[in-house]
Amino acid sequence: MINLKTIYKIMGLLVLVETVMLICCIGVSLLYQEDDLISFTITTAITLVIGLGLLLAGRGSGNQFNKRDSIIIVSFSWIIVSALGMLPFYISGYIPDITNAFFETISGFTSTGSTILDDIESLPHGLLFWRSMTQWIGGLGIVFFTLAVLPVFGVGGVQLFAAEASGFTYDKVHPRIGTTAKWIWSIYSGLTIIVAILLWLGGMNVFDSICHAFATAGTGGYSTKQTSIEFYNSPYIEYVISIFMTISGMNFILLLFFVNGKFKKFFQDTELKWYLISIFTFTTIITLGLYKTTPMGVEEAFRKAFFQVTSLHTSTGLATTDYMTWSPFLWALLLIIMIIGACAGSTSGGIKCIRVVMLAKIANNEFKRMIHPNAVLPVRINKRVAPPTIVSSVLAFIFVYLVIIIISCLILIALGVGFEESIGTVISSIGNMGPGVGSTGPAYSWNALPDIAKWLCAFLMLIGRLELFTILILFSPGFWRKR
Repeated sequence: MINLKTIYKIMGLLVLVETVMLICCIGVSLLYQEDDLISFTITTAITLVIGLGLLLAGRGSGNQFNKRDSIIIVSFSWIIVSALGMLPFYISGYIPDITNAFFETISGFTSTGSTILDDIESLPHGLLFWRSMTQWIGGLGIVFFTLAVLPVFGVGGVQLFAAEASGFTYDKVHPRIGTTAKWIWSIYSGLTIIVAILLWLGGMNVFDSICHAFATAGTGGYSTKQTSIEFYNSPYIEYVISIFMTISGMNFILLLFFVNGKFKKFFQDTELKWYLISIFTFTTIITLGLYKTTPMGVEEAFRKAFFQVTSLHTSTGLATTDYMTWSPFLWALLLIIMIIGACAGSTSGGIKCIRVVMLAKIANNEFKRMIHPNAVLPVRINKRVAPPTIVSSVLAFIFVYLVIIIISCLILIALGVGFEESIGTVISSIGNMGPGVGSTGPAYSWNALPDIAKWLCAFLMLIGRLELFTILILFSPGFWRKR
């Protein structure tokens, strides 16, 4: 049975968290005395009323809820906060279209970073800060953020976390999920502060350094400049962001182990090894390709390759150059990187390295089984045998992931979007990458897409961020039957 009162209560708390975020943006608008102040004031009043109303509707509920309640809360919270979060763009008139305003907002909250804006620098500072904040909060997840700051969830908090970060479980570092959430958010915040300081030391102003720190740590990709990081033309800034994008693509539980001095668990992690080897391999190949096919020197070729590989591997989407000017072979490599993604338990999107590792091990076992039909060949990750349920979930995830990509590409092509652009747009959306290929590459906005295509991409961003099944199960009639 669905516990509506509990759902109302938690949703109300989440909307109030968004209200606090909007109040921060009011402060930025007051600081710069720009014309977006009224839009944030109105939106804050609306979210406050809705949040309090939901809390009132959930009065008398307990803190216990089941798995079905958790899935409903997580799924609808992302939709509701995006629907409310689009209001500053829409009310201010800077994005006077509901489709575009919602697209821009959900792209931020899902830390995708795709934009419909053709002149980002024309936005006032408050709206620019709001775009940046959505991707930062959405990086680890708005529900996960609430778990850290509001200790009111009881044992159901574990189920909420599992619904928002579905796919894999990790070693527990503390019995209480709220405490773990606080530790992880502390690391996340610390990384953000360090990036902001380093970027400020590299010549960015305070506002831009904070916004780009949000984009880097949250692997969101929203820049305050239309040409992204290319605007600054600074090798120092490019290296700083590249390094911290790489760190942000790691499993935050592993980073927590590292901070706590458990270096053995950190360095021996199978997924982390594959992730770092993948970055090194793709960076090396693309560096050689750029050195051979462009006028770039070795250092510049390495810098551009390293930045773009980490940007797309971690689904950040920041850019220092238009990679569509590179050779088609390098585009293909970048598309592969988009599909793979970084580590599970990070702020990144994509299939995730752990699933690729397991798929490779499953395939290798099949070859061995052909030679030794009676052999028992378990799939081992970090020297532990993966349960059959995890193995089957990986195969199911990758199958559904690829089917959705194929169907979505066909829909976009039917809507008149080019073949090349359709592939890049779909892979970018479901992987929460940001830029695509062709006319949706890093040098272009997505504004030219048909409205229906934008809604489809927004849906893909959401299911990609919640790892497919959390959203798709809502379309199952059995989910809604009384039990």
